[in-house]
Amino acid sequence: MTKYREIIRLAQPELKLSQQKIAFSCGVSKKTVNKVLKAASEKNVSWPLPASYTDAFLEGLLFPGKREQADASKRCMPNYEYVRKELPKNGVNKKLLWTEYLEECRLSGENPLMYSQFCYYIQQDEQKRRATMHISRKPGEQIEVDWAGNLAAINAPDTGEITPAFIFVSVLTYSQYPYVEAFLDEKEGSWITTHIHMYDHFGGVTRILVPDNCKTAVTHNKNWNGQRINAVNQEMAEHYNTVIIPARIRSPKDKPNAEGTVGNISTWITAALRNEQFFSLPELNVAIKKKLEEFSRKPFQKKEGGRYEIFRDEELPLLAKLPDALYELAEWKTATVQFNYHISVDGMLYSVPYEYIRRKVDVRITETTIEIFYNKNRIASHRRLRGRKGQYSTVTEHMPEDHQKYLEWNGDRFRSWAARIGYNTNAVINAILTSKRAEQQSYRSCMRLLKLADKYSVDRLEAACEKALIYTASPSYKNIKNILVARQDRHVSTDDADIRTITTQNSHAITRGADYYRRQGTMTNKESKSRQLFCTAWPLQKCRRLLL
Repeated sequence: MTKYREIIRLAQPELKLSQQKIAFSCGVSKKTVNKVLKAASEKNVSWPLPASYTDAFLEGLLFPGKREQADASKRCMPNYEYVRKELPKNGVNKKLLWTEYLEECRLSGENPLMYSQFCYYIQQDEQKRRATMHISRKPGEQIEVDWAGNLAAINAPDTGEITPAFIFVSVLTYSQYPYVEAFLDEKEGSWITTHIHMYDHFGGVTRILVPDNCKTAVTHNKNWNGQRINAVNQEMAEHYNTVIIPARIRSPKDKPNAEGTVGNISTWITAALRNEQFFSLPELNVAIKKKLEEFSRKPFQKKEGGRYEIFRDEELPLLAKLPDALYELAEWKTATVQFNYHISVDGMLYSVPYEYIRRKVDVRITETTIEIFYNKNRIASHRRLRGRKGQYSTVTEHMPEDHQKYLEWNGDRFRSWAARIGYNTNAVINAILTSKRAEQQSYRSCMRLLKLADKYSVDRLEAACEKALIYTASPSYKNIKNILVARQDRHVSTDDADIRTITTQNSHAITRGADYYRRQGTMTNKESKSRQLFCTAWPLQKCRRLLL
């Protein structure tokens, strides 16, 4: 899809970018850029745009009646070799070649390209075979960046093990003023960090950044037209309000200053330091900084002045101001929303609206925040959790309605509800609330128990709680429900009352089992188990009296 949002951003007057450069950056034609900007002007759409204005939304807003055009691959493409051979001849132009092309398509029964499309593909073919690409050099316009081919070395002081160090090189196109820094890897974190240091070193920002085709800068770089700026680099570009225009693959002359400076840097820095030993990365970077200062102040051989003087006097005043806030390095991951409407990031769980259950989402991770996106729209944001694994960060609005109602309850509210039913129900609720390590763990049991009144009546629930408290001081929801189902709540026997009285009066007596005192004769198993249960908790005399 066309990058409508990026085209509108790059069209800001302060960036001063031509439509040609915008087209180059976004991988579209100049004509497309012109159409998008014209439609945006008619619709009064300008930068900054709300986060909800995605490319899909902007397409519907700017071109509501747009229809998908026929895929160019289904049409007959020009014979590029024939065009390259015939076009230099006197009297031959693209219009004539297109007319001949139309006739060939008519005879073969294939769909032809329109004249503008025919010229576009011819131009693309010419551009691919160009030896060089002219880049106008204006003060403060662009920076070229690359990883140097020559590596430095760091020696472990204890083992003598040699660790390679990768050299990042950047150079301002106009003044050729460079910045160099060493890293232990070429990963994305190092790439972004060195850009932050680079802009701080220059004291400003250029309108254009030309990187190499390394994986930390671009993705899908099978060919020049298919290049894509990865998410982190694009985010960095927006933060610094610059545009990234990657160099073409196997086209070093697209960034001649960086390529040339790499060679000079290799001579003046890495080669000059080849006989020195470094035992840490900071030590290496200190030495690089010293050599870089010498290199920058060295006079040019064929023109007056040096890199630093030209930068200071002509280019620095034209650089855009640095943003007020430092860029915060972010990591992007993909996650699937679980059935509990949470995603897992580094062992912590963060909520998203429950409508996205089982959807794949993009997660932006920084040192302080977790941001969750679906189809490039932010759907949730959390403060990043630290400490023990398994912590939850849950936003109430992300929960289903019935789950939100559940959060409104607390222990006091359950106690108040139970007290209105009766003394025994309140006692059971208190026992359940104190049975778990965390009170919140028992809320579901309390709710289920109190809802039994709707099915069995308030009186029966109170009677069932009274019955349960006779046998145990810590009854559960299951105990109460079983009593109600078995209809054991109908009557509280005199013996049960006596047992409850015994329970109250004696709590520290010497006990023995019921079998010890059982008289000879008949006794049902139920009676034996019941009396055995209570005799294990009460004094000898009372148990003997009960068994007689």
